[in-house]
Formats: sequence, structure tokens, C-alpha cells
Amino acid sequence: MEAHGSYRGSDWSPERLMFHQNLESFADQVGLIVGLQANGKMSQDEAYAKIKKIWKGLKFTRSSLFDESTD
Repeated sequence: MEAHGSYRGSDWSPERLMFHQNLESFADQVGLIVGLQANGKMSQDEAYAKIKKIWKGLKFTRSSLFDESTD
């Protein structure tokens, strides 16, 4: 796994930094799942289910970090 990049947004906050790190982790996990599926180690349905599960986790993280009415 690669090291996470730094958040360079002009609207920096601890919450945005945490979400940025979670987003990078999501992207890394999706890349691994896609690689496993492409190499026949996982079915398309299983890959879809895993990606859907981690997507829901990312959405939960975002909603818990940010007030949806102001973001």
C-alpha cells in the first residue's frame, strides 16, 4: 500500500483531513478488490458487494463528520 497524500485544500479542517484519509483508503480498497476480481480470485457479484459495503462505510463517515445542511 502506498502512503497517503497530504490534504492541500484551502478549507482545511481536522474533519476534512480525516475524510480525505478515509477517501484514499476507500480508493486503495477498491483497487485491491478490482484486482482480485480481474484475476479471477473473486466473482463480480462478490466484488460489487464488498465495494458497496465499503462505500456505505465511507458515506457514514462523511455524514458523521459533516453537517449535511451546511456542506
